[in-house]
Amino acid sequence: MSQRQNLYSLGLEERDRLNKELGGGIPQGSIVLIEGDYGAGKSALSQRFSFGLCDQGASVTLLSTELTVRGFIDQMHSLDYGVEEHLLDERLLFLHADVDTGGSALRGGDDNTDRKKLLKRLMEAEAMWDGDVIVIDTFDAILRNDPNFEALVRQNEERQAALEIISFFRDIVTQGKVIVLTVDPSTVDEEAIGPFRSIADVFLELQMAEVGNDVRRSIQVRRFAGMGEQVGDSVGFSVRSGTGIVIESRSVA
Repeated sequence: MSQRQNLYSLGLEERDRLNKELGGGIPQGSIVLIEGDYGAGKSALSQRFSFGLCDQGASVTLLSTELTVRGFIDQMHSLDYGVEEHLLDERLLFLHADVDTGGSALRGGDDNTDRKKLLKRLMEAEAMWDGDVIVIDTFDAILRNDPNFEALVRQNEERQAALEIISFFRDIVTQGKVIVLTVDPSTVDEEAIGPFRSIADVFLELQMAEVGNDVRRSIQVRRFAGMGEQVGDSVGFSVRSGTGIVIESRSVA
């Protein structure tokens, strides 16, 4: 926990300025939405959050719909985030969600229909919600592959389905926990993602701009309730192999 009351510090202040740029940490009891297209840096940022939070003593659950345990460890090493100690100390719980089959962390039973009810399995996975911070990367993959949610979308009832999930998340964060969701908005209907944008206490939109042969990324801070120090509107960053997240002083065109 940060020395500032009610903030989970993102740490690593000797390596990058991310914690400072975001006001000293993430407020307790927050839903954090990190939104961006493919390649914008959602996974790298969520991995940086997770590693820094663990380094500061918070317990973190990271659920990935893309990486296996081996792939996650390799990815963290490529960013110079040595995560094994946090895994062995059980400060970090990593889970892989095989959303195509409903398997792994979200699997339950042998019935194909039942085990694909991903949102139901997600909410019933009690151990997942034990951490101080729960990161779901990427949340849109769970929405898209849950047949119940898909059926509601076909009936134009996706907002109601989203509100039911949000109610569950709100119950979790009232315990002082933080839920971080990464979403690719191009993969889900506006009516489905809209409610999550509305209720997010912290809403970060990742953007990319090509400048010559360079790709410049930025975090656009759309909302940041309960901030510590002042948070800027835009934070430039890059993702570098062997270094991790690097905060850039240049602006993004």
